[in-house]
Amino acid sequence: MAMTTMLYREEFPPATSEKGGTLPDQQSIHKHSSSSANARTNARSSSFNDLHTTSQGTDRISQSHSQTSNNMSSITPDRVEKGLAPLLPIPAFGDLGKAANDLINKDFYHAAQGTLDVKLNAPNGTKLNVKGKQGFDGVTSGSVEGKHVLKPQGITITQAWSTASLLDSKVELNDVVADGVKVDLQNLWNPSKAGSAAQKLNLAFKNPNVHSRAFLNYGTAKGNIDAVVNVTAGSDGFLVGGEAGYDVQKAAITRYSLGLGYQTPNYTASIVGTQNLSIIAASYYQRVNTSVEFGAKAGYDVNAQKASGLEIASKYKLDPLSFAKAKINDRGIAALAYSTKLNAGTTLGLGLSLDTNKLNEAGHKIGTSLTFEG
Repeated sequence: MAMTTMLYREEFPPATSEKGGTLPDQQSIHKHSSSSANARTNARSSSFNDLHTTSQGTDRISQSHSQTSNNMSSITPDRVEKGLAPLLPIPAFGDLGKAANDLINKDFYHAAQGTLDVKLNAPNGTKLNVKGKQGFDGVTSGSVEGKHVLKPQGITITQAWSTASLLDSKVELNDVVADGVKVDLQNLWNPSKAGSAAQKLNLAFKNPNVHSRAFLNYGTAKGNIDAVVNVTAGSDGFLVGGEAGYDVQKAAITRYSLGLGYQTPNYTASIVGTQNLSIIAASYYQRVNTSVEFGAKAGYDVNAQKASGLEIASKYKLDPLSFAKAKINDRGIAALAYSTKLNAGTTLGLGLSLDTNKLNEAGHKIGTSLTFEG
């Protein structure tokens, strides 16, 4: 089970004195608001440092604060005034360690010889996503997904089909039942396999301090309901959470997990015990600066009393349109990746995997990825 952490990186503008030059005080704002129309016109055409001292600048600053507040609902003005770090949204239990896991696992393109991803947006709000890939064994697979969002009603309808003949239908209700509550109804069916139908009911609730989820799975073949419930609570960046699986037919707990974490806008750390606390995974992520990110993950098998893996990865933003990534694990397997936007709707990705212990032998992998958006 992947354990990850959500991370939001919006930076809240610091409030300093008028001499500091970042945000003006109220007296300065009112003073400039009462100036002549010519002065205001000249101020609007000046740089942002001049703009923030006019009434227009005040409006833009207020709008920026409002957008930040919408994205990070748990931010409170008193924390900003006191110079404290903003509170980030509480992640789901399965997202403890997400930032590190994403850095280590995503955007490395060597897993397949070639990958194609086409994303299209229709005028009526429907989104179409077509994916295809060819593995190193020569097998080609793909999927088609259509998604329609009814924003006023808070409803999202998704229909997907894959080359494995799996039909996936999902209806999502956001804040329809109650504020902060999300309901997902999903049906999975493979027409080529009898008794393959399965239904899922997913429930989620979140507020500034708690994020809880429940998953109910009904399998037609077995006629049994499996349930998974998890919850994460947090305060001042500290996180604690747990998860339990339950077999309704047997009336027994099938598994349980526990996790701890800490998150800030620039770094996050977590330690999670899964499979009845027999596997321990620790992860760390840090945004070193605007161009560099670093992440690491280590595992320990309690039953075997030995380390089960170690990986470190880094990402470097070359320019606004491209980045490079690198990672290596404790077995000496290294991976390199490069991604760049060729134009507004096309992204190219190149990946290379090397066994550093066997550089003179075959087995290295090279993969490419193309993404089209329109």
